[in-house]
Amino acid sequence: MTATPSDRAATLRQRLHQANRAYYVDAAPVMSDAEYDKLLAELASIEAAHPELQDPNSPTARVGGQPLDAFESYPHTVPMLSIDNSYDREDIEQWFDRMTRTLGRAPQMVCDPKIDGVAVSLRYENGALTRALTRGDGVRGDDVVGAIRTIRALPLVLEDAPDVLEVRGEVYIPNSRFEAINREREEAGDDPFMNPRNACAGTLKSQDPAVAAGRGLGFRAHGRGELSDPGYAESHSAFIAQIGELGFPVPDRSWPCRNVEDIERAIESLRKLRHELDYLIDGLVVRLDRFDDQSRAGVTSKSPRWLIAYKYPAERARTRLLAVEAQVGKTGKITPRAVMEPVTLAGTVVRHATLHNYGMVRQKDLRIGDTVEIEKAGEIIPYVREAVAELRPKGARRVQIPEVCPICGGPVEVEPAEAVDNPLLETARRCINPACPAQLREKLVWFAGRKQMDIDGLGESTIDQILASGSIPLASFADIYRLSAHRDALLELERMGEKKLENLFTGIESSKQRGLGRLLGSLGIRHVGHATGKQLAMLVADYDALLAFEEPMLRPKSITRKEEVAKLGLDPDPTVRPETGLGKETAPVVHAFLHSDAGRAVFEDLRSVGVDLTSRDHREPDADARPLDGLRFVLTGTLESMTRDEARERLEALGAAVSGSVSAKTDAVIAGPGAGSKLDKANKLGVRVFDEPALLSLLEEPDPSAHGLIGGG
Repeated sequence: MTATPSDRAATLRQRLHQANRAYYVDAAPVMSDAEYDKLLAELASIEAAHPELQDPNSPTARVGGQPLDAFESYPHTVPMLSIDNSYDREDIEQWFDRMTRTLGRAPQMVCDPKIDGVAVSLRYENGALTRALTRGDGVRGDDVVGAIRTIRALPLVLEDAPDVLEVRGEVYIPNSRFEAINREREEAGDDPFMNPRNACAGTLKSQDPAVAAGRGLGFRAHGRGELSDPGYAESHSAFIAQIGELGFPVPDRSWPCRNVEDIERAIESLRKLRHELDYLIDGLVVRLDRFDDQSRAGVTSKSPRWLIAYKYPAERARTRLLAVEAQVGKTGKITPRAVMEPVTLAGTVVRHATLHNYGMVRQKDLRIGDTVEIEKAGEIIPYVREAVAELRPKGARRVQIPEVCPICGGPVEVEPAEAVDNPLLETARRCINPACPAQLREKLVWFAGRKQMDIDGLGESTIDQILASGSIPLASFADIYRLSAHRDALLELERMGEKKLENLFTGIESSKQRGLGRLLGSLGIRHVGHATGKQLAMLVADYDALLAFEEPMLRPKSITRKEEVAKLGLDPDPTVRPETGLGKETAPVVHAFLHSDAGRAVFEDLRSVGVDLTSRDHREPDADARPLDGLRFVLTGTLESMTRDEARERLEALGAAVSGSVSAKTDAVIAGPGAGSKLDKANKLGVRVFDEPALLSLLEEPDPSAHGLIGGG
């Protein structure tokens, strides 16, 4: 008898869950990667064909789900307190004496590694993972369960577990994966992450679970939260053993201890072991093992009294600063990198270290020839702590800080350090020339993208092939429009035939007519994306008119509905919305680019190849033509009469702002079939929801008062 889709999905899930545990927890694989991928693909196809069978804890969730609009916050059932840290063994002795006095006997203790990750509390109800809360303020945390479900080492469903089980532990990026991620980022022109912990925290707070799926997160359990069965375990070590049997990753090593000497031996044992582990640790946690002893010891407002962490001091070394190189990333950020005499630190040879920004170079008064003290942030990334002033040689030279881009000579924007009364300090400096060769590849990919100039056939792989060819000029945006002069060379590219080439040429030619708004959002100008490009294009008839604007004119006030609201006897303040132009920090940057030699050259070059620089979005400031001005909408689900992009354009043409996320400031959500979390959030916040007929009615009669939109949502 043929299995039903429901039965087959259940069988596949069970086999895939078992395979994950066997590989990641038991280190005893039961199937090959190819077989695993084949079963996963089969399950995904069943779930796609039968939406009623979809399960948030299915193994298919490991690859990441839909991006979130925002994180939900929930209270911890048991507060997540921080741990008191110590760098001094005398503190350990004093803690041991306090515990002995409190209990009236020598305590039974257990020690395990203190992983330098992000603490989370995983909640399972009736065997299913329902929430994963970050520590937050200790009382409430954000639910990052979408990212947590991507961790293959974690069980998503449990058998023979208490009805409510909260497992607490650390999420981390394995050292081997962290190094690979930084190599990938550097190859792409991005700044490397400083340390695994910060990278992990940023990964969990990304609203796209696919980001977490790509980072290869790990997890190790270290404690408990709420537990519906008080007799489940009598001690920490028993609890860890129990959840280990359920499939949770637990500490690789632990040390039972009876006295201070045992703790000291554990400290030394872990010190020797720490560099062999594939996750970062910064110390050893010492805790009372028995839960009843923990209850007797109690807690303070910040930390449990029944545990303490001994933290290892950072390893440091001294070497000589030979040079400071200026590196330009794809976003134009110019980052100083120290070049040093090789020195061994934490088991590896160090020659280079990022200096982050030139404000830090000034603040630390680093000079070429200085003896500098370096250490590894989290034992991974080397950084320069300080110059050793007493060892500074005569003639030590100040670091040259680039006033123009070291690659293209283009203008540089300096971001001053906030809340610091020192004009010499800064957080970053950037090349703002979008045609800079250091940024060119990523800028070209962005320029040709669907929501930008939408050049069909000019994707990443084609751009990479053209750049690698060496025979086809592609050094600027305008060179895209000159590609037709290189037909023979293009035909020599891999998988480039006559038909594909004609489609590419057609796509390039069509893109010339996208208009000024799309063009502005496509050039990679700092702070200017799709929405801002459209806002700028609404102000003027063409590029020349925009160039004539003085900087303050880029920030005009929007047309509001104050008079209309006043007629109804309502308070006008709720309708005062942000300006439709640029913000006070963005406008000067955009103005500087538009009036720079590099900026003018970009537009004139594009004009010379036939790109239309007139605005498709310009309207005179007529309140009657913008009746929805100041209202905020969100589109979700599918529409039958138009695409969501078409709906967005029609709403924006009437003055509305269309956002990608729902908040208390949203005036209405347009929800079609398939609407998901955005609709749920709208209902939760009490935001007005329109179906497609209501949207069509609004577009036909865009009178806010007639549709109950006066005053916002």
